[in-house]
Amino acid sequence: MKKILISVLLFPLSIFAQEFLKGTISDKEGPVMGVSVYWLESAIGTTSLEDGSFKIPYDKDRSRLVISHIAYKKDTLDIQNNRPFTHTLKSLNELDEVIIASEQKTAFRSHLVTKNILSISRSELLKAACCNLAESFETSPSIDVHFADALTGSKQIKMLGLKSPYLLIVQENIPSIRGASQAYGLSFIPGTWVESIQITKGAGSVVNGFESISGQINAELVKPASDKRLFVNAFSNLNGRRELNLHINRLLNQQWATGLYVHGNIRNNKIDNNEDNFLDAPLSTQLNLMHRWQYTDTQKGWISLIDLRFVNDAKQTGSTDFDPDVHRGTTQYWGSEIDTRRYELVSKLGYVFPETPYQSIGLQSSYSHHRQSSYFGLKTYDIRHTNAYTKFAFKSIISDTRHTFSTGINAGYDRFEELVVEQPYNRTERFIGAFFEYAFDNLSNFSATLGIRADSHNTLGGFITPRLHLRYVPWENGVLKTSVGRGRRTANIFAENQALFGSNREIRVQETGGPVYGLNPETAWNYGASFQQRFRLFGKRGELTIDYYQTDFVNQVVVDWENPESISFYNVSHKSNAKSFQIVLQYAPFKNASLRTSYKYYDVHTAYTSGYLHKPLQASNRFFTNLAYTTPVEEKGGLWKFDTTYKWLGKQRLPDTNVYNNPYRLPTYSKGYGSVNAQITRVFSERFEWYVGGENMTNHRQENPVLGADNPFGNYFDTSIVYGPVLGAMYYTGIRFNMP
Repeated sequence: MKKILISVLLFPLSIFAQEFLKGTISDKEGPVMGVSVYWLESAIGTTSLEDGSFKIPYDKDRSRLVISHIAYKKDTLDIQNNRPFTHTLKSLNELDEVIIASEQKTAFRSHLVTKNILSISRSELLKAACCNLAESFETSPSIDVHFADALTGSKQIKMLGLKSPYLLIVQENIPSIRGASQAYGLSFIPGTWVESIQITKGAGSVVNGFESISGQINAELVKPASDKRLFVNAFSNLNGRRELNLHINRLLNQQWATGLYVHGNIRNNKIDNNEDNFLDAPLSTQLNLMHRWQYTDTQKGWISLIDLRFVNDAKQTGSTDFDPDVHRGTTQYWGSEIDTRRYELVSKLGYVFPETPYQSIGLQSSYSHHRQSSYFGLKTYDIRHTNAYTKFAFKSIISDTRHTFSTGINAGYDRFEELVVEQPYNRTERFIGAFFEYAFDNLSNFSATLGIRADSHNTLGGFITPRLHLRYVPWENGVLKTSVGRGRRTANIFAENQALFGSNREIRVQETGGPVYGLNPETAWNYGASFQQRFRLFGKRGELTIDYYQTDFVNQVVVDWENPESISFYNVSHKSNAKSFQIVLQYAPFKNASLRTSYKYYDVHTAYTSGYLHKPLQASNRFFTNLAYTTPVEEKGGLWKFDTTYKWLGKQRLPDTNVYNNPYRLPTYSKGYGSVNAQITRVFSERFEWYVGGENMTNHRQENPVLGADNPFGNYFDTSIVYGPVLGAMYYTGIRFNMP
């Protein structure tokens, strides 16, 4: 390892001659200047000159060349050699009416990037209902999706055996779902707004902050300049959920584009399939608006995005007979309401030097105000969270494009005001940090990314965050990636664990003199490795990926459910850890078909005061299989798409309820179960398609998701012990219509 690090640091001093790929970019009228030309998922790029010509460093291991301009359709070319070529651009107003079926993978890991990143395209997202970001991972084996509780219907995600607070979730590389939005924030990003998702396993980049521990998820949203002029998606399911998505985009001129994005959903049917007199899904309404302005001038090098967003979300849950106007604050019926309003302003400004496209400056800023007013039975929980964030970054090279670096500063401000039952908790957090990330790529079989950042935080103090990623190609079509890094975060114990309010357990915070809730911040190291091997079997492409990652906590804030009478929060040091092993096989058994199957093993242990125990509600064994098929294009246009996903979860340890009387006493472990999701899409033309599908088609339901439902104000009431689906089989249908 020491020799590798020394070689990485010495490489910037070496320079050798490079081969170049040359070409000419034109449209129907002649050469086009200012077209961005770059290798996919790399920092190597250039722009075309006045005569349309360009020259870019060439390496035989890179084959995907992207050609992009604001006024033209983006193209990705398959380059097999470095012979000069001419490419003709197509105007955005001249898109074909012909539907093209392709075998390009909709979810893939690039062998060329250093980090272990899984990219999920829009085509992959359309394989499921994908009503919001939380539901966008149903066809991905890397992310685990589960219900957070038996009341709110919200879904939470896990990666590497750890809940979403240990992930850094960013929206176009700006920290997004954190603090007050942790519990329900994933449902505030509609699925149709998402253009692509990048999932980074293990330590993320220091460029985006210090909070990432188990990984990073970046959601890229659709852009007004490249999205359809008009897009409509209408969705309805048999459980009473109805949604409407509307995108309206307009190109104002060669530089400016604007888009209005509207999302609305409603569920007003009372569903109680298990007849426990509690709603299986909440009554809910959501209005979500976003207005985007995009400016792009490739000739002068300026790029800008401005977003204005507003979310209004309301949920009512609890007893089927609960009327909030009559029963709130009484013990006649148990009920809950969760009302959230969120405002966001985001701006991004970037400048790419026209003569040196590998060099750029970027400024990103965001402001958000999140207000949640809620009660759960007789317990009140209100939170106000105001956040301001800014990042300035500079990217360039050292000597040549094999050596690149990013450097800059981040600053952030968080103001929290919480009311927990009758106890106020107010605090202000501020930080400023500087980062430097160096990347080396020998354009052959080795690359490395070394990052470090230093931060000063008013509650966490001053600290250093190191991250290292290495990539090595031992033989053809095989690649080994390793990473190690440290993360640090403040645990927002109430906002992140709102399921605890749906329980009559006593809430206890065992303070240790720390700066937040009397607790010390969480610190952990994450390290791991991934090996990917591409192959051909019977003439068809395939890939095998094996991952192993481990997270070791230096200090952890534990949520202890082991005492049936209480939920406790406290610090533990140097014992808790999470180990994750996964093997994924992707294969194309025949034309237009893809098979993705995986096995995942988790070993997650926490050091409770009662002992070193396997984390509850965490299955050690998981199986996943996804099969997709697209029919060939018919003569009159149109095709069929079929997608099926099978998931199996092994047994899960349940929190101790041995002191409870029957029938409230739960077994030590739940039973394993399987579920099937499927969708069929009929694409009639480029403008219109219809889809129908089902989730949990095996109709598996947890028998008693609401413990003590017969006496919700008694000692045994608990809605937080959820280890399986609350709803049974759910069937849905929808249409998509667009105007290019």
